[in-house]
Amino acid sequence: MTEKDFLTSEYGSLKNTGKVRWKSPSNIALVKYWGKKKNQVPANPSLSFTLDVCATDTTISYHKLDKRTTGFSFDLLFEGKLKSDFRPKIETFFNRIDSYLPFLRVYHFKIETSNSFPHSSGIASSASGMSALALCLMSMERELVSEMDTKFFNKKASFLARLGSGSACRSIEGPLVQWGNHSTIEGSSDFYGIEYPYKIHEIFRNFQDTILLVDEGQKQISSSVGHDLMHGHPFAEQRFGQGHSHLSDFRSILADGNLDKFIKIVESEALTLHAMMMTSHPYFILMKPNTLEIINRIWSFRETSKAKVCFTLDAGANVHVLYPEQEKETVYEFIKNELLHFCKDEKHICDRTGLGSKNLSKITGT
Repeated sequence: MTEKDFLTSEYGSLKNTGKVRWKSPSNIALVKYWGKKKNQVPANPSLSFTLDVCATDTTISYHKLDKRTTGFSFDLLFEGKLKSDFRPKIETFFNRIDSYLPFLRVYHFKIETSNSFPHSSGIASSASGMSALALCLMSMERELVSEMDTKFFNKKASFLARLGSGSACRSIEGPLVQWGNHSTIEGSSDFYGIEYPYKIHEIFRNFQDTILLVDEGQKQISSSVGHDLMHGHPFAEQRFGQGHSHLSDFRSILADGNLDKFIKIVESEALTLHAMMMTSHPYFILMKPNTLEIINRIWSFRETSKAKVCFTLDAGANVHVLYPEQEKETVYEFIKNELLHFCKDEKHICDRTGLGSKNLSKITGT
């Protein structure tokens, strides 16, 4: 599908008022994307685990305005409080998706959102937040369009979410989502994420992710700036090629449940991501000393215990400790005894792979 497939020419009669609600999870990339082209298009394809516990719950209440506005009319409440500093990001998002959702300037929106994880925890909420917002808006459009199947609904929701935050397009479905055009993955696209279309071994169906919160401070360089620094980066093309290659390698790994090869690629991807940051111009480091302490402890524990545990990193200092469910008791004991003291106040989140977003409108009757 192309961008034109998501354009809507006209609707039937518009509702005067309504309310929609969605819960959407965050995700953690196994094959990273770092670097963007125009219109939030990734420089290389990526693959992610959809999470379950770390999620954003968003409700949109809307009422029809007397006349179409030139701008966008909305209030945003985060955990019950007005958040004026969030407005610019929402306005940028609305401007990007305006042509795909023509009803945006016809309504006033009250957007109420909250996270299942602490806002200051250091876990990026853009993926869960923007995907939840896109899903709410798609629920509105679904009420205005006579026929829309679930497959198209999910694709357009992912397409819209991408325009708010690139990684948000990977939070619609689960447990594994692939985003970005790849020559050997059927249905892959730069414009939206797809549920991984090939065999997934049972061992990856309920994979554990214990997130160690090493640093809660604001990053010295935002992800958006970091992506831009891949333009002209001396190792950019090699990195983009590596991402394609690793994604190809994952097909047999995921089918066979080969955890040794899984660990090798996942950790290589995490370290390469940060290597790109450390070799950009200007260069920067987002890992902290305790990040490295945790990594070394994981390597040592894996060597002595033979446990199939590994780490990955987002664009920050926090560490995602990944391991199969059958090793949960052993690995979590290791985490408690040897890793938590490297976290601020021993803060951590126990998460696992999930199945994607949930329509709470149907459950709550909103």
